[in-house]
Amino acid sequence: MARSRKPSAESSVLLPGTALGVLGGGQLGAMFAMAARRMGYRVEVISDSGLVPAARHADRVHEVAYDDLGRLTEIAAGLDAVTFEFENVPAEAAAAIEAVTRLRPSAEVLATTQDRGTEKAFLVEHGFDCVPHRVVESAADLAAAVEEVGLPAVVKTCRFGYDGHGQRRLTAAADAAAAWESLGGGRLVVEAWVDYTCELSVIVARGADGATAAFAPAANTHANHILDISAAPAAVPAEVAIAAERIAGGVAAALDLVGVVCVEFFLARDGRLLVNEIAPRPHNSGHLTIEAAATSQFEQQLRALCGLPLGSSRSLAPAAMANLLGDLWAGGEPDWAAAVGVSGVRLHLYGKGQPRPGRKMGHLTACGATLDEAIASVLAARRLAARD
Repeated sequence: MARSRKPSAESSVLLPGTALGVLGGGQLGAMFAMAARRMGYRVEVISDSGLVPAARHADRVHEVAYDDLGRLTEIAAGLDAVTFEFENVPAEAAAAIEAVTRLRPSAEVLATTQDRGTEKAFLVEHGFDCVPHRVVESAADLAAAVEEVGLPAVVKTCRFGYDGHGQRRLTAAADAAAAWESLGGGRLVVEAWVDYTCELSVIVARGADGATAAFAPAANTHANHILDISAAPAAVPAEVAIAAERIAGGVAAALDLVGVVCVEFFLARDGRLLVNEIAPRPHNSGHLTIEAAATSQFEQQLRALCGLPLGSSRSLAPAAMANLLGDLWAGGEPDWAAAVGVSGVRLHLYGKGQPRPGRKMGHLTACGATLDEAIASVLAARRLAARD
């Protein structure tokens, strides 16, 4: 039987040897576990499946449904602190955990960011520029919203959308009814189409004392709605980079977040930075910080969770990251020897079972003397892995 106790004091420091929990067992949980165990912490993974990447790096795995509040509470009561690696944990589960131990980020932050409608309302309330949008709850509302925001427009589910899932691009008002049906109805967000020059993301760590450390903005390109390449520091004017870091830090402070948050932006052609989405956890675009920053995003997550001083987010070198999707396995096992033969390239495989098209199986990172050199290296390594 797990011990029951009051929540850990927010100001207390958790030293190596204490037991930490991570909700979710995917690659983000695995990389958090590696960072934590390297620094001497115990890590217990809480997942609705035992066959997950993080299981290989954990001291213990708890296989439990995320809606089993009684079991989640029992597990959490035996841990000194808990964090999460994805947003699709029921808010009720987060609140139950927070009642018995330290949870960072908080259940309130999770509830705000796991619903696109709630997230947009938060951004508007706190004065952060975002894409013009409307939240709709019926097919009639959707048709009216399309008239208001104009065409083309993007329609997204409020919950459970990722990597292009749960969204449709509208180019004709007559397609609104079909979009409503294909997305399953419910609450949807209708966004105006943004004419942008690039997509940026900034990852910020924030401690319980309010101290923050922002990583340099990453420029992100997507293929089929899935992140393909991230490169940092992004090749944008200095004033844009400074503004993006300032806004991301402001979002973290407004959320009163303790942990790591990724703020994604559109850089509009007129120079405006528009907040697109908020992820209150490490992010795919920040994987390159493992090699290219003084402190990785995962170590920052650990430091914030445990009340340790945040590390430096200084860039060590220009870097690029290329995702490895299951499509790469179409012709058999990729040629990893050739890929890592490219100077400066590092390989990260997540240990997932069956490769599937669109499934993130790993990533490559390269550091270079210039950003162009780093990007060229990861692209060359991926081509070689595919035996092109």
